[in-house]
Amino acid sequence: MSPETKRPKKEITLVLGGAQSGKSYYAQQLASHFERVTFMATARPVDAEMRKKIVRHRRARPVSWKTIEAPLDLDKAIRSQSPDADVLLIDCLTVYVDNVAGTEKKRKSRAKDCIEEMCDAIQACKASVIVVSNEVGSGIVPQYRSGRIYRDFLGQMNQKIAQIADRVVLMIAGVPVTIKGSNAYQSKSDTSDARWEAGGSRPSANGARKSQFRSQEMLK
Repeated sequence: MSPETKRPKKEITLVLGGAQSGKSYYAQQLASHFERVTFMATARPVDAEMRKKIVRHRRARPVSWKTIEAPLDLDKAIRSQSPDADVLLIDCLTVYVDNVAGTEKKRKSRAKDCIEEMCDAIQACKASVIVVSNEVGSGIVPQYRSGRIYRDFLGQMNQKIAQIADRVVLMIAGVPVTIKGSNAYQSKSDTSDARWEAGGSRPSANGARKSQFRSQEMLK
């Protein structure tokens, strides 16, 4: 970023949705409007399917983006990466909460601590933050207690981050529905988010175009 280029105003955006709703796709479009993008990945290559998915997602992202692996201690990673980025893209909280829950089964207070640590780190961050997470409260009640604990943990995390967010977007079948805040990063020449999402190729701040993210394989 050149000295005369004004750094965009910090904003916190939460992108929610179900499986294959287009969350990651949409979040990456938002991130492409910043010059220095740090992608914070929470997934771990625990099996062949996940390894393939991680490789696919890496190939879909612009090579200029910095990638940080943060399956645990995400709050610390946010704080350390904040000074060197214009935006941090966290994808995703769904996996991160599962990672934390899997290592802290005996600590009932860990969910509350983790949520507070995450919110504090995001609010203290100097860069804008885009957070991707699943909306898991609309499905069937999990059969096992561990599943219900996880659902509640993630739901509480989503609630708290939504409270501090400037903008919350719910993805439904690939369509973004803004449920808090305004339509961010919308240029004056655009008449609606629909035009942008439907297939426009408006340049981003770092010269990238939306066509970089057209791969349907990365919809999530």
